[in-house]
Amino acid sequence: MLRLLLAFSGLLWILIFPPGLRAQLAADHVAMGSAATEAHDLPAGLAHFEAALELDSTSYEANWRAAIALLDLGEQIPEEVKSPERDSLYARAEALARRAVAADSGGAEGYFAVAAAMGRASLIKGKKERIRRAAAIRDAALRTIELDPAHDGAYHILGRWNEEIMRLSGLSRFFARQFLGAGIFSQASWSQAIANMEKAVELDTARIYHRLALAEIYTHRNRFNEARSQLARAIALPPREILDTAYQRKAAALAAKIADKR
Repeated sequence: MLRLLLAFSGLLWILIFPPGLRAQLAADHVAMGSAATEAHDLPAGLAHFEAALELDSTSYEANWRAAIALLDLGEQIPEEVKSPERDSLYARAEALARRAVAADSGGAEGYFAVAAAMGRASLIKGKKERIRRAAAIRDAALRTIELDPAHDGAYHILGRWNEEIMRLSGLSRFFARQFLGAGIFSQASWSQAIANMEKAVELDTARIYHRLALAEIYTHRNRFNEARSQLARAIALPPREILDTAYQRKAAALAAKIADKR
C-alpha cells in the first residue's frame, strides 16, 4: 500500500512540479529510503527509492540503492526454493543497476550493484548460464575497485567469483574455455579467492557476511582452524545488517559441522 501511494504521489509530482523541484523531492525520497533501509525496513526503503525514480528515473543514487534493496529482499528467499518472485526481484535489480551506471559511469556503487545483481542471480541459474555471466561479473567488480580501492563488497564478490570458478568441475571449465571463449577462467585460483575475501574482511572487520564467506573458503581448502576462527568471530559480532542473524545461524551450523575436523 505504501509503495502504491508513493508511486501515485510521484506521478502527481511529475505533472505538477518543475524539474528542479522534482529533483529535490527525489533526493528527499532517497534520503528517507536510506534511513528506512538502515533501520532494516526494506519495503519502506524500496518504496521511497521507487518514488524517487518516478520523479527522476535518471537518479544515480535512487537506481543503485533500489537495486541493492531488491537484492536484499530476494536473498531472504532460500536459494534452493524455486521462486518467480525472487527471480523478478533480481531481474529488476540488475536493470536498475545498469541504469545507475548509465547515469554515472564514474560511480563505484553502480558497478558494484551490477556485479552483485548478476552474481546473486547466477546462484540460482544452471552452470552454463553462470559461466556465460562470469566475465561480466568480474569486470564489474574490478571496475568498482578501480573507482573505489577500499570497496569491501567488490572484494567479496571477487573472492566468491574465484571460489565459484574453482569449484566447477574440470569438464565445466573446459567447456567454458573452449565453447564460450572464457579463457579468463584460467586466471581463477584458490589463492585469489582467499586473498580477495581476506581483503574484504580487512576493509570491514565487523561485517559478518565477509567472515562467514572466508570461513567457507577456508573449509573448502581444509584450513579448518582458520575457518573456525572466522566463524567464532562471525557469531560473536553484533548483528548490523538485516540478514546478519541468518548469516550467524549459517556460521553456527558450519562451526558444528567442522568442529572435529583437523
